[in-house]
Amino acid sequence: MKDKKWDLAALASIPFIMTLGNSALIPILPKIGKELGVSTFQVSMLITVYAVVAIILIPIAGYLSDRFGRKAIIIPSLAIAAIGGAISGFAAWFMTDGAAYWTIIGGRLLQGIGAAGAFPIVIPLVGDMFDDEKEVSASLGIIETSNTFGKVLSPIIGAALGAWLWYSPFLMIPTLCIISLLLVIFLVRTPKKHKEVPPLRQFLRSLKEVMVEKGRWLYAIFAVGCICMFVIFGVLFYLSEILESKYGIDGITKGFVLAIPLAMLCLSSFVSGKIIGSHKSRMKWIGFVGLVILTAALFTMGFSKSIYYVVGVFTVGGIGIGATLPCLDTLITEGVEKEHRGTITSLFSSMRFIGVSLGPPVISLLLNTSHFVLFSILAGVAAVGALLTLFAIKPKQNEGTGSGKNTGSKHYRLGGKSFIRIKRKA
Repeated sequence: MKDKKWDLAALASIPFIMTLGNSALIPILPKIGKELGVSTFQVSMLITVYAVVAIILIPIAGYLSDRFGRKAIIIPSLAIAAIGGAISGFAAWFMTDGAAYWTIIGGRLLQGIGAAGAFPIVIPLVGDMFDDEKEVSASLGIIETSNTFGKVLSPIIGAALGAWLWYSPFLMIPTLCIISLLLVIFLVRTPKKHKEVPPLRQFLRSLKEVMVEKGRWLYAIFAVGCICMFVIFGVLFYLSEILESKYGIDGITKGFVLAIPLAMLCLSSFVSGKIIGSHKSRMKWIGFVGLVILTAALFTMGFSKSIYYVVGVFTVGGIGIGATLPCLDTLITEGVEKEHRGTITSLFSSMRFIGVSLGPPVISLLLNTSHFVLFSILAGVAAVGALLTLFAIKPKQNEGTGSGKNTGSKHYRLGGKSFIRIKRKA
């Protein structure tokens, strides 16, 4: 793993920058709405349109990465994301009212196209880079931590830039994408392909067989990933609206408030990635406990409208989400063979983006209900994730003997399906 630290650093820049470029808009959404003269629901579409186009294109990007290579898809995707960010920034700077809004939407759509082939492809690429499952889980923990660290900094940076110029977060995106693009070009060494990807029709047939065989646990992981992102972006959107409209807190102070639960999410994600190792059962139970913590936190949040109480309790919920995400990444990466890894992990990323796209608009509609009802609904959604983890993901692993590396065959069950994975010797 040490000989690939620069590869990992370059790849970790992608989720960090993609997250920063999207989540940095959340603290300034109310300000954007006022500047453009649009409703709360319309301004939430700046997040949703980015995610929706990514949802559609991520599986295609995954297949193309299986066929033509991960790096060959990541590089042009980062360039497209940079162009989309530049268009949105130009529109916000030089245009006004409806024309500005719709051009920004167009730029965000293009940015979503680029995002579809960037971060989602990082996960299977990390899986390709290592043979030792412990190195895979530790590396994915770093990638997920980079993603959550982007979420931590994004409200602070977004709020600070927005206080200076409301459209400056749009202009930040192309600059960061170009930096990440250069890092990937010069630092990432992709592993040699061991097997040619079959033609599309044959690939789809074998993919269907994989989904039939492993569908139960795969669908569960897809759903749980969607739920985690739905809760994160939904609650952040809620806090962003309430802090400004009810408490008059905006600017960098608002950014720091939003960063508190995200900082604990980031720390929890890093720790989780370190301790899960190659233990499938441990991943399942850490993920389950994390979702139980999230469910309890969301339900408890409904009992008080105090901003100190809500932020404090959601910080505990963030710990639960942070513990869960690396477990999902590793289970899905290690449970699928390399020839399907790009496509399956991309489907997982699509489901995460569905959660991102649904969070802000759903919460904007639920703002018309009571505080208790809103958080009770969110708690119910999180509880569904916990139940899916408990009953649909059932790893059963017999650890081999030997050294720290898992070089022998390993038998385990996921979602009722039993299979043997044979690791080649290093």
